[in-house]
Amino acid sequence: MAEYRNNKVRIIAGKYRRRLLAFPDVDGLRPTPDRVRTTLFNWLGHELDGLHCLDLFAGSGALGFEAASRGAKHVVLIERDRKAVAALKASRELLGATEIDVMGADALSYLKSTRERFDLIFLDPPFSQDLLPALLPLLPALLNEGGRVYAEAAKWPALDGWIVLKDGAAGMVHYALLQKPESVEEASA
Repeated sequence: MAEYRNNKVRIIAGKYRRRLLAFPDVDGLRPTPDRVRTTLFNWLGHELDGLHCLDLFAGSGALGFEAASRGAKHVVLIERDRKAVAALKASRELLGATEIDVMGADALSYLKSTRERFDLIFLDPPFSQDLLPALLPLLPALLNEGGRVYAEAAKWPALDGWIVLKDGAAGMVHYALLQKPESVEEASA
C-alpha cells in the first residue's frame, strides 16, 4: 500500500469509522468527497442494515465501504482498472470486510449479465465518458422494490422515468438520489 501514500479516503461512520482506504492514481478516479458522502448517508439514514448494495465504477471504494461500514448486508464493488481492483481487495482484507465482493469487470457488461438485485446502487462513472444515459435505463431491472440509485455527474442527462428524491451540488459535481415512480408509489402505500 506504500505506493498509494498520498491517495487515501476516510470512512466516515460505522464499524470501519476513521479507517483509511488507499487507492492508486488512475485516470478519472475521483473519490466522492467526505462532505458529499456525509450528505448522501444523511439522506439514506445512517443505518443501512440488511441492504444489498452495488457500487459501479467503485474506484477507491469509498461509497461501497461506507455502506458496508453502516450495516449493509452485501456490497458488490465493480471496477475495471486492475490497480484499483487490487487496492479494493487489499482494503477488504485489511478491514476483514467479508460482506464486500470485489469484481474486476466492465460496468456495462456486468449490468447486462448479472441476475443479482439490489436495494441501493451507487453510480459514479468517469465524468468524461458521459455514461449515465446508457446506464440509467439498465438499472430498474436490478432494483428491489423501493430500491434507489445514487448518481453523480458533471451535468445531468434527461432523467426520464426517474424521480429525484434529493439532489445537491458541490463544485463541479452534481449528485442525486433517484427512484423509479412505481417504487415511490409502492413505498408510500
